[in-house]
Amino acid sequence: MKAAAFEQLKPGELPPPDLHWPEGTGSIPDWVYTDPRIYALEQEKIFQGRTWSYVALEAEIPNGGDFTRSYVGSVPVIVARDEEGAVNVFENRCAHRGTEFCKAHRGNNAQFTCPYHQWTYDLRGNLVGVPFRRGMRKEGGMPPEFKLEDHGARQLRVATRGGVVFASFSRDMEPLEQYLGPEILTDFDATFSGRPLQVLGYYRNMLDANWKLYHENLRDPYHATLLHSYLVTFGLFVAGNKSAMIVDSTGRHGSLATARGEGAPVVAEEDKTEMSAFHDNMKLNDPRVLEYVREFDSPWSGNMITIWPNLVVQRQSNTLGVRHIVPQGPHQLLMIWTMFGYADDTEEMRQHRLRQGNLMGPSGFLGLEDNEVLKQVQDGLRHSQPGNGVVMLDGETEGTTTRIVSEAAIRSMYRQYRASLGL
Repeated sequence: MKAAAFEQLKPGELPPPDLHWPEGTGSIPDWVYTDPRIYALEQEKIFQGRTWSYVALEAEIPNGGDFTRSYVGSVPVIVARDEEGAVNVFENRCAHRGTEFCKAHRGNNAQFTCPYHQWTYDLRGNLVGVPFRRGMRKEGGMPPEFKLEDHGARQLRVATRGGVVFASFSRDMEPLEQYLGPEILTDFDATFSGRPLQVLGYYRNMLDANWKLYHENLRDPYHATLLHSYLVTFGLFVAGNKSAMIVDSTGRHGSLATARGEGAPVVAEEDKTEMSAFHDNMKLNDPRVLEYVREFDSPWSGNMITIWPNLVVQRQSNTLGVRHIVPQGPHQLLMIWTMFGYADDTEEMRQHRLRQGNLMGPSGFLGLEDNEVLKQVQDGLRHSQPGNGVVMLDGETEGTTTRIVSEAAIRSMYRQYRASLGL
């Protein structure tokens, strides 16, 4: 049966029995990337389940009344700072008829008014006004039992750390620090150390790939030296560098880390023959893009953290950013890139971060290759005879490894994924 013909699961239903996961941890069935029933289950069990999802940086909403639109899974939400300075997250959905009442990406408001029937919400998502609530000329209107406090926008739990805002639909989530775990907190806190952040700019792009493929890609050190010409040619990630794929104890989160030596990166002659992406004739017109100023309490010069289910924290040399993964169905995702620095950066460092930011983004020296190859993966999964993907490299291990040729972190991710969905 074609995946497009499947009906979506109703809330609370178990996965269909025809979706069988192969024995062991070395295979991933194609239907996890293509079946709309699985996508519906992911929205319910993962994004609206027991997870903390990234929604914004506090630097985007520094003042009372500031807001930014965001998403938890495919659900649109608003992140707003109220008059007392608290950060609130609530659904961008009018309780009346379901209208997405805020369409601006960001701004400053005292309240939000739905364009359809002018129902009005405050900065906490509470319903504060309904036109003609008592009717017109004492006729019509809402029944006596209608109460404003019963019809606010659905509010999410909020947690912040180091200027990063997370939200959860779950009322009994563990503390954010416990959710991230000590292994990931070490690298997370190196970037978000308490220094006030400053947003430098945004990218947004649509990618024709399943949202989980992006998580896999950044837990896959194997591809880095084979796909990314820039990365290996200029020595940012090569076999001779100290590196690690760090995974938390649950398998949810990962940190792909590498450390380069002092001075300009150099690729050893014996490593060049093993890396098909290496091109000896590639030169930089502006070598400043490779400069690395040591500024972090971390042994790593490059660090890509994947925080389940929707966040990538990038720190490559001195370029900093977060990537917000927004699923758009089984076959597409929206990626929102927020590039940032620190408020106390010198102008020289700010320009350095902007220059080095050309590494990232949908058309960056590194980003464009990932975007293109993940689309090719999704095309293959959608249009060929269904089968199973192979993730057997370094097959005796799961979780953290210091070996580059390994898929141990991908296997850990799908172990916890299967448990979350009951597969």
